[in-house]
Amino acid sequence: MKIDKVNLEIIKHLQDGRKSFNQIAEELSVTENTVRARVNRLLEEGVLEITGLVDPEKLPGHSTVIVGIKLKSMDLVEKGEQFSKLKGVVSVCVVTGRYDLLLTVFLKDDFTLLEFYTQEVSRIPEVISAETFVVYKGYNIRMPYII
Repeated sequence: MKIDKVNLEIIKHLQDGRKSFNQIAEELSVTENTVRARVNRLLEEGVLEITGLVDPEKLPGHSTVIVGIKLKSMDLVEKGEQFSKLKGVVSVCVVTGRYDLLLTVFLKDDFTLLEFYTQEVSRIPEVISAETFVVYKGYNIRMPYII
């Protein structure tokens, strides 16, 4: 699928999840049907995923941690998929650097970091080490540099 300027502008406008297709169409000087068709195509092609963002800081008893995982295995994609299915894992990234995977984990009072490691991570073989980074304050990062 070709990602042209109009598709990039639509994606940019969708970053504000409350903006209607009609508003986007008016701002881009295209029809609402054009916006709807392009969004549907972006969704079908897997280029775009529409989700809601939760701010854990606004939810009492919830916190977020980033976990760096170093593995014995080089089958990083398969291991990433295994980690993505663990309780509390919000996202998994295969990365370069001192870790092989970076996990974003959502914790709550009845599911602690210790339980995440002892009940979840312990089930995945070939983990050499893990390092936890507690998120004190998070900011939603937009991608204006590609748009």
